[in-house]
Amino acid sequence: MDILETALDVSFILVMLGVAFAFVRLIKGPSLSDRVVALDMMTILIVSFCGLYAILSDDHAFIDVAIVLALVGFLATAALARFVDRAVLRSDEGADPEIDAPGADAPHHDPEESKG
Repeated sequence: MDILETALDVSFILVMLGVAFAFVRLIKGPSLSDRVVALDMMTILIVSFCGLYAILSDDHAFIDVAIVLALVGFLATAALARFVDRAVLRSDEGADPEIDAPGADAPHHDPEESKG
């Protein structure tokens, strides 16, 4: 067994451990942001798995699969990040502006009172 086969075997083991740990983080959360990062990490690890398998099998088709998967993973992460950002903005809009606004403790000036 030469050094390349040993390195590939160790790499496969580490990638699969990374996928398992990322899957645990995806399930446990606790927040949506943690789940998005875990899903992105799993995508990257699966892309690396495709690259490792392409080296092991000498099949160049898996490089194309890895490139397409990386592009789809990037787009999915960008879409999920936008979704999370919009969800945060929506929850901020539902807040009571009198209570939650910065400087809410400051005295309020009503322009109608000064016209009188």
